[in-house]
Amino acid sequence: MIGFLRGTLLDKQPPFVILDVNGVGYELEVPMTTLFQLPENGKPLELHTHLVVREDAQLLYGFYSKQDRQMFRELIRLNGVGPKLALALMSGMSASELVACVHAEDKARLMKVPGVGKKTAERLLVELKGRFKDWDLPAGALPMPLLDAAPQAVNSAEQDAVSALVSLGFKPAEASRAVHAVFADDLRSEDLIRLALRGLGQ
Repeated sequence: MIGFLRGTLLDKQPPFVILDVNGVGYELEVPMTTLFQLPENGKPLELHTHLVVREDAQLLYGFYSKQDRQMFRELIRLNGVGPKLALALMSGMSASELVACVHAEDKARLMKVPGVGKKTAERLLVELKGRFKDWDLPAGALPMPLLDAAPQAVNSAEQDAVSALVSLGFKPAEASRAVHAVFADDLRSEDLIRLALRGLGQ
């Protein structure tokens, strides 16, 4: 099992990033909450990782904090929750917000996540409540600040944001409308994704 990778951030193509570790480029899929906290390309970065081995692929997932990785592992242990749904849940809210959502039994909030219907939301609330009893997460943990990096090319940023939302389960037309509604010339793809998710109720 690969526990973490330390190297240089080579590229960001949401929801994927490439981390250069001693000349080897590792492609990792990350939740949006991690993407929003990444430095500029070319900067050093350490990501906590989880490796999923299937018959047809080896998939590497990256997380900005150990707490995020722990959340991911708790989610994929649940019946019917795979990595894709786990990342969708973690992309719309931070770990602390997800725990608060479970404790508040906020079914409506969970149902706003692509792929989560009424029955799935109810099951998640029941199964997760017992798992989060010992979680001590302060309010406002895992903030998602805007980065100070220079903006990417406009078309590329908009396309990357739409692609990232589609990968989370939103329909292409829905993702395109959400990104277009918040688009501005000075926003990068990460910023567009975060604002679009807010507009979609995530």
